[in-house]
Amino acid sequence: MDASANYTVLARRYRPQGFEEVIGQEHVATSLRNAILSNRVGHAYLFTGARGVGKTSTARIFAKALNCPNAVDGTPCNHCEVCESVAAGSDVDVHEIDGASNNGIDNIRDLRANVTVTSMRSKYKIYIIDEVHMLSKPAFNALLKTLEEPPPNVKFVFCTTEPTKVPDTILSRCQRFDFGTIALPQIIERLADIAKSENMEVEPAALELVARRAAGSMRDSQSLFDQLLASADKRIMAADVNRLLGTASDERLMELFAAIITRQRNQTLSLLSHALADGAQLGELTDQILNYLRDLMILVSEATNVPLISVSETNRGGLAKQAQAWGLNTIVAALQIVSEAKLKMQRATFGRALLELALIRLTLLEQLQSLEALLTELSTSPTGRTLAAVSAPSAGFEKKKPEPVTPESADESRRTGTPPSRSQDSCEVHVSHVADTSAGTGKSAFSPGQPLADTSPSSALSQNQSACEAVSPPPSWNFQPGSESKFWAQVLSEIGDDVGDALRKANRVAICGPNRLEVEFPKSYLFAKSLAEQPEARQKLDSVVTRRAGRPVQVVFGISDEPAANGESVQASKGVRRTDTSTHGDPYVEKAIELFNAKVMKKESLARPSGQEI
Repeated sequence: MDASANYTVLARRYRPQGFEEVIGQEHVATSLRNAILSNRVGHAYLFTGARGVGKTSTARIFAKALNCPNAVDGTPCNHCEVCESVAAGSDVDVHEIDGASNNGIDNIRDLRANVTVTSMRSKYKIYIIDEVHMLSKPAFNALLKTLEEPPPNVKFVFCTTEPTKVPDTILSRCQRFDFGTIALPQIIERLADIAKSENMEVEPAALELVARRAAGSMRDSQSLFDQLLASADKRIMAADVNRLLGTASDERLMELFAAIITRQRNQTLSLLSHALADGAQLGELTDQILNYLRDLMILVSEATNVPLISVSETNRGGLAKQAQAWGLNTIVAALQIVSEAKLKMQRATFGRALLELALIRLTLLEQLQSLEALLTELSTSPTGRTLAAVSAPSAGFEKKKPEPVTPESADESRRTGTPPSRSQDSCEVHVSHVADTSAGTGKSAFSPGQPLADTSPSSALSQNQSACEAVSPPPSWNFQPGSESKFWAQVLSEIGDDVGDALRKANRVAICGPNRLEVEFPKSYLFAKSLAEQPEARQKLDSVVTRRAGRPVQVVFGISDEPAANGESVQASKGVRRTDTSTHGDPYVEKAIELFNAKVMKKESLARPSGQEI
């Protein structure tokens, strides 16, 4: 008979057989043993935790400890017929049920019918249900009464990786034990014992790589180690593990990030290409880069007790230097970039291009920590306060009050092709705003090096007139404060249909900073504002504004406290006439306007029928 037919995988061959062999779950083993010794064994238990952390193994050990005739201090002997049959899964009194394949109500009905049958040779009849969260709702409901009041010799042990899917009515009837993930040193120690038992020489770095990849699951680590033992010779090196897992070495990862931090783009792409050529899988390498960025974030946050997951602990010093050189803000931004690229790679066929794009974007990141300190320093200096005052969006509306763009002026501008004229008052307000922000230096924003000699009203007019001449845009005007009327008229001339009509209801437009345009609507035109904020309308407006300004511009809508003009121009066939929209103090009309936020469009007089008295 072929010897390979008797081969069993490592996870089954080295399965724990006693409470003392359960690694990383000492709190559960101690509680169960004490319950047996004190004769306080419950009728139902729920074991929860990640995969491969010992839930089913602990349930079997618990069953052996309850039924073993030779148990001592709650520990089974593991040599009697009961212990051996339970370990093999063939005991007549210990039933292991797969909840995923036996999740119907008929299966639970069979279980309820068999529960009343006494055990054949053991003290207890034990039901172990794996993946209990897979049971259907009717199956859970059928189990409730039996679970709450089972026969005295029946015990239930439920195992699940998703306790949130188990109904609360089931949870309330069970004693719950949470199994945590197994620590990295414990997995490494267990793998070293297995390698010694298998007469295999394994490099410690290789054991650590396997343990890190298992992510706290003992069964996953044993499965990977079993595959490694089958594919390698008598000596297993770290390179063998990287080749098997499709990952890059720690040294290559550190070299890659050294190139990224120093913005060596050619070296970054070259190292990525070499890693993929040497057998690294694209998805695995992306996960390594994400974990590396996570480790940098942990180190720069000074979380010294948190273990690393991307590289060995011996490289902690090198990673700490890279983390300090990059800064927390830059690392967080880099982590967001790579995580977004990972999500896009899951539904794209050009994953390598996405990863290369993400790495190049990392090289373009500045030292955001230094930029934050620079901005703080600028905001505390007189020049910084001036800069902050000029670029503050709120200051644009508080101090700079450009002439409102009315529907009449916008229609006239679109018909004649000329921008609406700008009054002297609006220029006057704008110049006053710039003069206020330049007061810290004693210089005028329009005449550098010249002091503000006279601030009297008589001289202010002449100064404002000269300032208007200075700021009047040339024929090829651009996007800058002071050119709001002309800029908005040009924008409206390109936008027609309902979007243009809605935008013409705006009564205030201001250019605040180099990349911000603020548009305010009166309270009586909330519908027009909502129409302009629709996605298609916003996209159309942003496109026109960006093309006119020559750079990306953020358009912000707001509500103005100033009411709209009392009256609206109406274009007639024989000229332009004014529609009377006054209410003449009519209390009913004024109340309707207040309730519905309405506006009087026109007023008509109704003739009283002849002979009718008021």
